[in-house]
Amino acid sequence: MGVPFSFAALATRLLPGAGEPPPVDGRRRAAVAALLHHGRDGVAVLLMRRADRPGDPWSGQVALPGGRHEPGDPDLCATAVRETAEELAVDLGAGARFLGRLPAQHPYAAGPAGVEVTPFVFTAEAAPAPRLGAEAAAAFWLPLPLAAAGRLDDTYTWPGPPGPVRFPCWQWQGFTVWGLTLRILGDLLVAGRP
Repeated sequence: MGVPFSFAALATRLLPGAGEPPPVDGRRRAAVAALLHHGRDGVAVLLMRRADRPGDPWSGQVALPGGRHEPGDPDLCATAVRETAEELAVDLGAGARFLGRLPAQHPYAAGPAGVEVTPFVFTAEAAPAPRLGAEAAAAFWLPLPLAAAGRLDDTYTWPGPPGPVRFPCWQWQGFTVWGLTLRILGDLLVAGRP
């Protein structure tokens, strides 16, 4: 079916990081949750399509649940947990196990001084049924073995400005996964390779 994904390998390659407050250096920070579940097509990750919202640079795009670190969040992992509950009504604190984090990423469009996004990885024995909040237009599970085997590979044309630009992407059931989300999931696949 696809390239195997190993939770044992993943556990040895993820970074620790829950409970550490982010540095106070003026940089904007955000956190996302990669929730994994062993489903019908192998290990799958929960993704959402963001609602169309004016002023949101990621409006309508596929993303991991997550968002901006708020002053009331004790750490970035708490940000990922809170945002997942707000966007998809999934309680990671009750129904999932924290595995670790992946290295922080920066959206290319935000530039080097832009937001820093830290992905936190969780696993759930039973796949939670997401309920869409105001920021989510859809939610779905993407099978990682198919992506790792290249069976979802495609090209996405972003309209610009300054003009159309082609990017690698994955296509799954009418959803296009590209950009920062694709890079984070690529890191996840590398970490889970046996």
